[in-house]
Formats: sequence, structure tokens, C-alpha cells
Amino acid sequence: MSAPEFQLKRPITISLGTGVSGVRNGVDFSTREFFLSNDQNVTISIGQDVGTTANVVFNSVVSSDTIKAGNLFLGDGFISSSNSVVGHTGSLAITENVNATSMTTNGQLNYEKFEVSVTGSTTIFESGSSRFGDSLDDTHKVSGSSNITGSFGLNGYTINEISNDTGLADGSSTSFATENATKQFFLDTGIVDKNTYNRKSFVHTGSFTSANTSSFTAVTASAPTGLSATSEEDFMFFINGMLIENDALEIVQKTSTNLELRLNTTELGYSLESDDEVIGFGKFNS
Repeated sequence: MSAPEFQLKRPITISLGTGVSGVRNGVDFSTREFFLSNDQNVTISIGQDVGTTANVVFNSVVSSDTIKAGNLFLGDGFISSSNSVVGHTGSLAITENVNATSMTTNGQLNYEKFEVSVTGSTTIFESGSSRFGDSLDDTHKVSGSSNITGSFGLNGYTINEISNDTGLADGSSTSFATENATKQFFLDTGIVDKNTYNRKSFVHTGSFTSANTSSFTAVTASAPTGLSATSEEDFMFFINGMLIENDALEIVQKTSTNLELRLNTTELGYSLESDDEVIGFGKFNS
């Protein structure tokens, strides 16, 4: 003879709320009536251990009050301190925004993007890139030295080197030449000497020596390497204001301080007289 089966006259109804789950004979339920007939293996549980030693996790905590722990105040959307110092030991994971008047970190601060936009606009990206300022009228001042590895851009132009190559041999369009390289290049190529020579233009007055010769206390300028030697073509001579044709004259450096103008009187058709004024203009040394 089998044991009698008990059944309730009125069932027990179990309705499960948020965070509570129920399983009867392997089938989930949220609301069910139980008559104690053919019901077995009924399990009611919550999502996590809530024992006194368990690590309980809440999806969110909402409080309209402030929690005080020593000098630390916890409230809805804020953490503050009565002495303006909020200290934390260990790891702290923040998934939303943090607003802080000042913050001191004694260690490493990890972030995907760090952005400062209170009195300026600065963004440091996870990739290592950074952006300073947000408009063309922003000014960025650096005190001390800057060490740049790579290149920098200026209005669409890329600069990747400051070169001290005194020969400027690379001809690079992405390099700045140093002051030393530029100076030495001009000196080595004779550009400075050539410019100095080209600017020489002096006037001297000759003294009567003979009917075809006038003497000048002067020295002709020496042409630097790369330019044609100084010749009669670099001078103009005048007798009493009249220009002498170059093919009718010859200049001879007699001594280190004396230069002679020798005239072809046959070509000219006249000779010098003692009271004639002879003026020379051109590349005298000084």
C-alpha cells in the first residue's frame, strides 16, 4: 500500500520579485501556485552570495542623504572632504566624468583620453597624440628646453631636421639650417667676398705726369675666386668731365700705392695738359 498523498485545499502562491529566481523541476518560474502535490526540487535563489564575508556587487546605489566617514563625505554624484583632501589607497576605477579642483596622484594615472578645458583646451589621447588649444589665436609658452623626436608641421610644411651641414649638400626641403651652417656656406662659397667686391665703387683724382699719363694714389680691388679679374672695364675715367673711351686707355698698378692711367693719344686725338682734371670712378680697393 502506497503512502497517502497530501494536497492543500488552497494553493500557496509564490511570486518572485527583481533579483530573485525560481526553478521547479528544472523549469524556471516567476509566479506559481503550489498544492504540495507532485512538486519537488523547488529552488528559490538570488544572483549572488550576501553572506557577511561575501563581496556583494550592486548595479547602482541611490541615496538622497550624505554618508560621512571621518572627514570624507559621500553623496549623490560627489565625494568631498572637510579638509579639502580626498585620499584613496589602492585601485580606483572611474567610468564617468571626474570634476576636481585639484588632484595629486602618487603613482600612475591611466586613461583613454585626458582633456582639460577649464582655462584652456588640452587633450592627451590614448595613442600618445596630444592637442593643445582650439583656435588660431591661442598662445602656447614653453619655459626651458624642448626635445622633439620625429618631425613637426608648420602651416602645412613638415620640418624633420635642424641641419648643421656647412655645405648644404642635402638640399633638403624639410630641414632648417643652423646659423653656423649658413654662415660657413656663404664664406666657403665666396658669396660674402663677392658681395663685398661687387659693392666696391670709389672715386679718385689723378695727378698730371705726362701728356699721356695720369697718376693715382690708389689700388685696384682684387676680384675673388669665381669672378673675372678686375680690368679697365670696371672703371670709368673722365678728363674735364668728358668720358674717355675704354679702348683708348690702359691702367697699370705701378706699386702697392700707385696706379697709372696711360692714354692712347692717337686714338683720343688729343693729349693731357697739366691743368686738366682727371677723375677715375670704379673698383678701387678703397
